[in-house]
Amino acid sequence: MQLNECPICQNNLNVKKLSCSHCQVDFEGEFYTSPLMALSQDHQQFIELFVLSSGSLKEMAQIMGVTYPTVRSRLDRVIDRLKDELKERDDFKNQILEKVAQGSITAEKAADIIKNL
Repeated sequence: MQLNECPICQNNLNVKKLSCSHCQVDFEGEFYTSPLMALSQDHQQFIELFVLSSGSLKEMAQIMGVTYPTVRSRLDRVIDRLKDELKERDDFKNQILEKVAQGSITAEKAADIIKNL
């Protein structure tokens, strides 16, 4: 099951626990996740197909059974969403840095927050 969005409020979820299926060790904390993980499952599957088809939109259109313009349009939507996600992260980083400048939080705390984005 893929869950990248809170089913209650639809905000992005944070990864706080990782487990090894081999040795059963668990790690808890704040873990970095790629902005790609914030994308919908549909967008992530599209990116997987894009990579597996070596970026050939023509090949993707054949595999998906749609026209080239349809694939191009979907790619544009994925790109726009990814840009939005990256902008949101940058905006949040700027808010944290502003809090440091105002003295609301320490530089060390800001570094920890930004490191875990």
